[in-house]
Amino acid sequence: MQSAGSQFDLAVIGAGPGGYVAAIRAAQLGLKTAVIEREHLGGICLNWGCIPTKALLRTAELYHQMGRAAEFGLACDNLRFDLARVVERSRKVAGKLASGVAYLMKKNKIAVIDGEAALKGEGRIEITGKDGETRSSIDAKHIVIATGARARELPGLEADGRLVWTYKHAMVPQALPKSLLVIGSGAIGIEFASFYRTLGAEVTVVELLDRILPAEDAEISSLARKAFARAGMTIHTGTGVDALVRHEDSVTARLMKPGLTGELTVDRVILAIGITGNVEGLGLEQQGVKIEKGHIVVDEWGATGSPGLYAIGDVVSPPWLAHKASHEGVLCVEKIAGVEGVHPLDKTAIPACTYSAPQVASVGLTEEAARAEGRAVKVGRFPYSANGKAIVLGETEGLVKTIFDAETGELLGAHMIGAEVTELIQGFAVAKGLETTEAELISSIFPHPTLSEMMYESVLDAYGRALHI
Repeated sequence: MQSAGSQFDLAVIGAGPGGYVAAIRAAQLGLKTAVIEREHLGGICLNWGCIPTKALLRTAELYHQMGRAAEFGLACDNLRFDLARVVERSRKVAGKLASGVAYLMKKNKIAVIDGEAALKGEGRIEITGKDGETRSSIDAKHIVIATGARARELPGLEADGRLVWTYKHAMVPQALPKSLLVIGSGAIGIEFASFYRTLGAEVTVVELLDRILPAEDAEISSLARKAFARAGMTIHTGTGVDALVRHEDSVTARLMKPGLTGELTVDRVILAIGITGNVEGLGLEQQGVKIEKGHIVVDEWGATGSPGLYAIGDVVSPPWLAHKASHEGVLCVEKIAGVEGVHPLDKTAIPACTYSAPQVASVGLTEEAARAEGRAVKVGRFPYSANGKAIVLGETEGLVKTIFDAETGELLGAHMIGAEVTELIQGFAVAKGLETTEAELISSIFPHPTLSEMMYESVLDAYGRALHI
C-alpha cells in the first residue's frame, strides 16, 4: 500500500465492494482519489463473505453431484472429501481476487493508505496504524464512508470462535462437526446450513420469524423449507434461542417457542442473526451524522447531512448486498462529480440470491407485498419438472414465479427456486430496469433447450397462455 499524500478530491474509508468501486469510478471521472483500508482490499465480501462462501458451496455442490453419478451412467466409488483442502481452495480464491483489487487500484492511480481512519472535521482524516500510533492525515473535499458491517451478536449468544461461530469462523473449520445449530435463516444462515448438511453434518436451523428466508416470497420460502427438510435438515420456525450453555466440546441451546421450551445439544453453533454497521471510532457523532440501529442514515444519494460526508453499502440501510453497495458507490460518486442523468437507486430492482441447494433468487415485489399495495396482480408459475433442460440436468425440483400488475402489465417481481436461478434472475432484473411489460417478454425469443425457457413460460402462465403445462 502507498503512503498518503495530503490533498484529495475524494477519499473513501473502506475498500469493500462499495468502497473500491466508488474509488474506481471517482478516478475515472478525473478526481484525485484515496482509499483508506485497515485490513483487506476487497472487504468482507471478497475475503470473508460472498466469494469464499461460494467456493465452499461449489465444493458441496460437486460432492452432491458426484454422489449421484450412477443416475448418469457413471461410477464414482469411495467418494470422500478433504476438509482442509476444501478450506484451502476457498482461501486461495479469495486471495486471488484480493490481489486483483490491488491491481485495479494501481491501474486507476488511486492512493491506497493502510490504517484506521477517523474524521477530524473540515474534510480532515487522521490515519492510525495497527500499533495505535497516528501515522498521518489527509484532506479531502468529499469523504465516502464504506466501512461495511460485522456479524450481530446478542447478550448470552456471543461467538467464541471455538464452539460458537460467526460466518468467519464457519468458513475455516478445523473439522466437520457431526451436529450443528444455525441460528437465523436468512441467506447467510441457509447457505452455511446447506454447505454443512451436504457434507454430512446433522443440521438444525432455528428462525424467530414464522418462516425461513423471511425476505423471500412466501411461496418460495415454503418450497425451500420442504426441499431442505428432504435433504435432512431440521427446521424450527417461530422459535428463539434463550441461552447457550458451553461444554468442553459441545453446546446446549435452550429453544423457546410460545408455550414450549426445549433443549438441543450440538457440536457447534453458527450465529446468523444479522449484521451491525462498523460505525465506531470514526468520529461520526462529532460530525453530526445520524446513526439508527447501528447504521448511518443517508439520503437517496448517500449524503449524511454533514457537508461533504457520504456513506454507502452495509454501513447504511438494507438490503445488505455487495452489488447494492457497488451500485450505491457509483451513484454517490457520479452525483458528487455532477454527472448528468444520474438516478437514485431503485431498491425494488435489486436482485437477491441465496446459493443454497436448491438456489433461491428474486427481484422486485413479493406477491404478498404487491397485494398489500392494493394492486390487482396476475401471477404466473412454471415448474422445473416440465422443462427439458432441467430434466436433462437431473434438476427437476424448482419453480419460476412472476408477478405482474393486472392493469398495466408491469413486471412487479420475479421469484425462483431451483438449479442456477442465481444466474437466471438477472434476466428479470434487466427487464425491470427497462420497465418491461408482459408484452415485451412474451414477444421475446428464449433459446431451446435452456432453463431460461421457464422464465418465458412463467410469463405466459400469468396470462393463461402457458404452452408446456
